[in-house]
Amino acid sequence: MNEALPDVPEVRVVGLPQLTSGFDLVERLDLPMHLKVHGPLEPMGGEQLAQLSERINLKGRGGAGFPFHKKLRSVAESAIKRGIRPVVVVNGSEDEPACRKDTVLINRAPHLILDGALLVAEALGARQLVVGVTRESTQRSMEAALSERGLNNRRGAAIRASVQRNPVRMVTGAAASLIRSIDGGPAIPPGRKTSASRSGVGGAPTLLSNAETFAQLAIAARIGSERYGNTGLYDEPGTVMLTVSGAVARPMVIEAPTGVPLRYVLQLAGAPPVPQGVLTGGYHGKWIDAATVNEAVVSRNSLDAVGGALGAGAILPITQETCPLGESLQVAKWLAEESAGQCGPCYLGLPAAARGMEDILNGGGPAALEALKQVAKNVKRRGACSHPDGSAMFLESTIKAFTDDLAAHVLGNGCGRPVEGVLPLFEGGRAPTGIPGGMVEEESGSSRQKIFVDWTLCRGHGLCADILPEVFELGADGFPTVAQAAVPRYAEQKALRAVRRCPALALRIEEDGGSAPSRNNLPVLSQGRGRRALGSGR
Repeated sequence: MNEALPDVPEVRVVGLPQLTSGFDLVERLDLPMHLKVHGPLEPMGGEQLAQLSERINLKGRGGAGFPFHKKLRSVAESAIKRGIRPVVVVNGSEDEPACRKDTVLINRAPHLILDGALLVAEALGARQLVVGVTRESTQRSMEAALSERGLNNRRGAAIRASVQRNPVRMVTGAAASLIRSIDGGPAIPPGRKTSASRSGVGGAPTLLSNAETFAQLAIAARIGSERYGNTGLYDEPGTVMLTVSGAVARPMVIEAPTGVPLRYVLQLAGAPPVPQGVLTGGYHGKWIDAATVNEAVVSRNSLDAVGGALGAGAILPITQETCPLGESLQVAKWLAEESAGQCGPCYLGLPAAARGMEDILNGGGPAALEALKQVAKNVKRRGACSHPDGSAMFLESTIKAFTDDLAAHVLGNGCGRPVEGVLPLFEGGRAPTGIPGGMVEEESGSSRQKIFVDWTLCRGHGLCADILPEVFELGADGFPTVAQAAVPRYAEQKALRAVRRCPALALRIEEDGGSAPSRNNLPVLSQGRGRRALGSGR
């Protein structure tokens, strides 16, 4: 159920390979093999590089799709205006359970990514390059690649290059989170939004883009815009890296030219001939129905036109035999657990949205549906990062795509189908951290604790809902609406405070897994919480 994908799943190619050239020869292209397959790369000036990016219509492949040439020019202008050398950051923090394309590239073709990053660094006059990763495998591969090139982080080097390892978390992939961690802070978004192009790492103008974007740039710089444009669509040339999972026979990463029919990509991975729906763009993406699948081709514009999204390149079909609302509920719960716990729309709104979806499945009727719509609307454009926005888009898309099932649950007794758990999530709903020794795990996600209400003692004082609103809300009778609930990791201290301040001593906390309740209603804290050795949990 909801099994996690491996770091490096099967890789397939539609047509001629570009980013995946050489994958049929070796598991990982070290520097000598990389040069044999791709050849040398000549440096380019900043404006020349910007013009190349503009001609091939290169956009960020991390999900947002911002034009790369605009970002490049913005960083250059800011650096010149301020008289500060810029910084180049590769974002390899691919922490969504349904995405593995960047992880595959870092593990198997790290030098192609470094080619693009170093090309940009030289064009901008940058003297610092940082590669952000979250997995042990990507850290090992990228550190080996830097060593093979003789790059390090020592003072006096022509360019200081390093790998920044962060916890595996959805919000870690946000640009602001990665920049904050490079500066020595926690890998969560800051409270205010700033443009990295103006003020990023150490306050310097920073060009940050994801791993595939730099690899695409390296390919285009070698073969030129004309040859690059011979592959794919006229307005979106080149190839894209897709992660196809869900209800498929073989989860895989596929490199395909833009313009390939989406149904062909699904068939390649062994998807059902007529899926009930396909989630496009990952867990911050949108569902499309079976009829729409036949109209869509692999491109940003095509998927947008049919109500889908290319996003981070994740494609997830589900079968006709599963409950789509139940499948989406599992994702909604995971998205709520991924909160950084620092803004209301995220740490209050997303759990409320997940509860709203659960209420619909449990027979809450039209009132539950309206409540879910209102919560999704309220969280948008109000968070410290894009996590609430993407999560709301996913929930709204679920409601829109599966109207028949929604009607069966809202107006009837449900659709009668089970939840198969075909959408990949991390084990236990959370990612294995594998955090390097000494790094403190962020206070997010679900902990191993559950909080319980003893109804024989509860008198409805309501302090629990005031102190711990992410878990408790009061019903019309003034009593909590739940008898037990998992405690989000970021709220452990608040849960402890709720237990201690309950006037009726009606709350207790237990370790999730059935351990004995703590004496005197005080919780049992996790042993060694927040610290793990390198590679642990993998």
